[in-house]
Amino acid sequence: MIYDFTYCNPTRIHFGRKAMDKLPEELANYGKNILLVYGKNSIKKNGIYDTVMRMLHEGGKNVVELPGINSNPRYTQVLEGARLVRENAVDLILAVGGGSVVDCSKGISAAAYCEGDPWQRYWVNQEPVTNKVVPVASVLTMTGTASEMNGGSVITNEAEKLKLGRVFPLELMSPKFSILNPEFTYTVPKHQMVSGIFDIFSHLMEQYFSGDDDCTSDYLLEAVMLSLINASRKALVNPQDYEARSNIMWCATMGLNKILALSKTQDWEVHMIEHQLGAYTDCPHGIGLAIISPSYYRLIYKYGLPKFVRYARNIWHVNKPGLSDEQIALEGINRLEAFIAELGIPQTLREVGATEEMLPLIAESTIKGGGYHVVNTDEVLQVLKNCF
Repeated sequence: MIYDFTYCNPTRIHFGRKAMDKLPEELANYGKNILLVYGKNSIKKNGIYDTVMRMLHEGGKNVVELPGINSNPRYTQVLEGARLVRENAVDLILAVGGGSVVDCSKGISAAAYCEGDPWQRYWVNQEPVTNKVVPVASVLTMTGTASEMNGGSVITNEAEKLKLGRVFPLELMSPKFSILNPEFTYTVPKHQMVSGIFDIFSHLMEQYFSGDDDCTSDYLLEAVMLSLINASRKALVNPQDYEARSNIMWCATMGLNKILALSKTQDWEVHMIEHQLGAYTDCPHGIGLAIISPSYYRLIYKYGLPKFVRYARNIWHVNKPGLSDEQIALEGINRLEAFIAELGIPQTLREVGATEEMLPLIAESTIKGGGYHVVNTDEVLQVLKNCF
């Protein structure tokens, strides 16, 4: 059954080798003052920084910069960006980088003119944003989060040991435009590439593992999962395979721009657990998701057995005769785990800096939820111990 929904995504995507040619005409739609937000040094090494700065200056823009955004963006960085927005009367926040940079830019937009504590209001209390916001746009250099076409903003508050996500309304905070050139992802190190790949895969699974009706969204999710697996294997062999990197990039955008989630109840508990793992260890987001996912799905598969059987058959081609439904479902999870190993992703929490002492703290602070089954603290702790 397809349930009632309303869908609108305001982001304009420019995709392909010549996508950057569209940046000057997009910039012409905004005022003179631009906040350029980016990560460490990669965009300066690969020349993207110089290209963007040339286009900004040729367009007569005044540029203020906020570099050094972490892979898990910090609330302190949001506050620094908010200060720069106010002091420079910024007209557009241009994020150049991966999803973390875009997430941080959305956080800056929401926080800049907020009355009171933005963290408490917008990430903890999840209050509606009623203050002025600044338009955000992006030039993407790494794929994974789909932040280039959604309203999500995941921020880490180091002082409180909390990593919280906020999904702002698309019409309010989705980037006005995003430049997607797959060639810009070529220089991303392998560990970041595979982290992004599994972040995409996790988004797809967390939308998929909910409901057992014959929903169009499930067929679309299966198709994107199969495309991602195929493209990922090609990119591992040749990181500069344009077709493979294009498909990965578009899988990421499709994976979390809300189009595939329509009529789905969804289960984001893997993300909730990983957020707190990241708050304690600062591990790459997709790596954490990959470590947690098999353990979590072995916990809940019995509660949604028909969907896990379908997943095993349609995604991992588990068609051996004579297996029970439980055996088929578990073999599907085993093949997911094998795919994680194939990507070269670490498979234990020890490898990303977690300690046994951290596990109860992570479990206790994790936001509890689920889809087929709502977890409790003891179950989250067991998931963590199983993949420690």
